[in-house]
Amino acid sequence: MIPVQPRIPRADVIRCTLCDRAPCDTACEKVKPAGLLRSVWFTNEQTAAQRIPEINPCLSCTAPCEAACVRPGEVPIRELINRLYYQVKPECETPLPEDESRLQCDLCGIPMENPFMLSSSVVASNYDMCARAFEAGWAGICFKTVSSLDIHEASPRYSAIQGNDGSIIGFKNIEQLSDHTVAENMHIFRSLKEKYPNKVILASIMGQNEAEWGELARLCEENGADAVELNFSCPNMVENDLGQAIGQIPEQVERFTASAKRSCHIPVLAKLTPNVESMVPAAEAAIRGGADGISAINTIKSVVGINIHTYVTAPSVRGQSAVGGYSGNAVKPIALRFITELGQISEMKGRHISAMGGAETWQDALEFLMLGGNSVQITTAVMQYGYRIIDDLKAGLNLYLAEKGFRNVKQVMGLGLDTISREMKLLERDSILFPSFHPERCIGCGRCRISCDDGGHQAIRMDENRHPVLNGKRCVGCHLCVLVCPQRAITSTGKRITRNTKKNNA
Repeated sequence: MIPVQPRIPRADVIRCTLCDRAPCDTACEKVKPAGLLRSVWFTNEQTAAQRIPEINPCLSCTAPCEAACVRPGEVPIRELINRLYYQVKPECETPLPEDESRLQCDLCGIPMENPFMLSSSVVASNYDMCARAFEAGWAGICFKTVSSLDIHEASPRYSAIQGNDGSIIGFKNIEQLSDHTVAENMHIFRSLKEKYPNKVILASIMGQNEAEWGELARLCEENGADAVELNFSCPNMVENDLGQAIGQIPEQVERFTASAKRSCHIPVLAKLTPNVESMVPAAEAAIRGGADGISAINTIKSVVGINIHTYVTAPSVRGQSAVGGYSGNAVKPIALRFITELGQISEMKGRHISAMGGAETWQDALEFLMLGGNSVQITTAVMQYGYRIIDDLKAGLNLYLAEKGFRNVKQVMGLGLDTISREMKLLERDSILFPSFHPERCIGCGRCRISCDDGGHQAIRMDENRHPVLNGKRCVGCHLCVLVCPQRAITSTGKRITRNTKKNNA
């Protein structure tokens, strides 16, 4: 079985830079370390372990990979591969699938090799980039938004919030639309479809009036696009009453969707904004206008910090900046909330949801699928790590499906929708689930006690061995201690009791 927690936490490969043309690969003749470390980074350790030869090549190796590393001696490559071999490989009950047929799905009836697409952004903005993505294994691309507007981008136009490991947690952009002409983009579509007839081209468009929405949809169909995505959600195009300014007014969503739908015969998806209280009114309006599906979410309006010396928020463009769009793994919980909302409305039954918003790993993507998504679009992770992440997206999801006995990825779509209640009052509140303590993992740091004392219910004390002891009379089962423990020495696997039982034992 795939463990609930990875055997090799991501923090253990923190010094690996996920190099381009990694020197460790060149130095090793028996195994390609870079791909294995990248799989660990993307929580795909079981497929990595099964790619190691049956006879461990690292057992008597002098580790030339570590000497060749761009950080010599800092990345424990041999140790990590040994842990994959000795700790993870023996637990692998399901062999790697022989093919990727389980991943086959569709976008409004258009066959897709797998559910993974690039979302409309810089990562899918010219022929060369899209071609390389297709060659890497992406099933489709949503091309950067086509419009008749004369686009000139600001410089710089990105900023980010970074974690302790240097990776990007949240990403802000003030980027707008494609800076190619409509004619140039149509040429790109024709060339891509000629070279890659089995790949899916979803054309994002933005018109300035009803006629232009229709004309752009028609042109995209005539030049090879398989489907059209209507950009009603860009937070950086509101000055001319475009982008999210449309997505916030259901009547306009319906009107422009109907215009595009009348002008083409290919599927039409409406891309909706998360900068609303609820996405349902706009989704219902799009469906009334004839939309075959919904794409969500676009980026969230944001200000990412401010320079305390210059007093300007990032990115600073000659001392000025602007509210921009926030993306990255930090927005995933918000994206999942909107996808769940869409998946639970009856009007969406039988219609496609192309989900996005912070997916980096195959588990992230699976969560979107389980909450109603039918395909998953990705941008920020690609900007950070490259098109190569598709390898772990496909391999991890494929192994999961095989292990769980699913014949096709479609079988997991929407599986989690019924577990999320729209009303908080429906949750059971008559019992308490105590946390479970695992002293063999505990290092005695006391983080659990501090958090419980200062942010919880004063239910934990430390014994003479610096191990936590739970006071069941005080514990309310909030599980804050589970979340703060750096060693995963506290889990949500304790005993559940009724409140009456606790009261009687008090």
